Amino acid sequence: MSFSTKPLDMTTWPHFAALVERHNGVWGGCWCMAFHAKGVGAAGNRAAKEALVREGRAHAALVFDGPDCVGWCQFGPTAELPRIKHQRAYREGLTALPDWRITCFFSDKARRGKGVAAAALAGALTEIGRLGGGSVESYPEDAEGRSVAGAFLHNGALAMFEAQGFCRNRRIGKYRWVVEKMVAAEGG
Repeated sequence: MSFSTKPLDMTTWPHFAALVERHNGVWGGCWCMAFHAKGVGAAGNRAAKEALVREGRAHAALVFDGPDCVGWCQFGPTAELPRIKHQRAYREGLTALPDWRITCFFSDKARRGKGVAAAALAGALTEIGRLGGGSVESYPEDAEGRSVAGAFLHNGALAMFEAQGFCRNRRIGKYRWVVEKMVAAEGG
């Protein structure tokens, strides 16, 4: 499939919102708010996410198949996305916070397994470069040799990150890794 990516902003918000609404708010009404500083609960997450987008404090690479938004990859500065899973294990090996975090992926259920997440990751890295680059970190799951439903790989698969040049830093869960990469500023 041939996908394109665009940043999440107020011009693309209606496409993002339509995809989330088609999937009942995603994961019980999350609206991709779980990694932000505070969630307001399923009932308020839509308005909270829209406010963050309007303020330029929510970042994502949206994946399009023609005119349809079919997925995304959320990323942002560490201060924008302070909440991650496995915090205790994460802090134990922490030497410095990254400039950017990639926290979650979502693919339309009709497009899973078709490369949406890989396109979203590539789009996020392009956007990070456009926004000045720097150290990037994420927390994917190692699915090698075991069956994991794509719907549950909200942090992405380790192999997908390694294909984009990320290196393993340390394990923070039975199957979860901290991976990292330096992204050059666009034109730099």
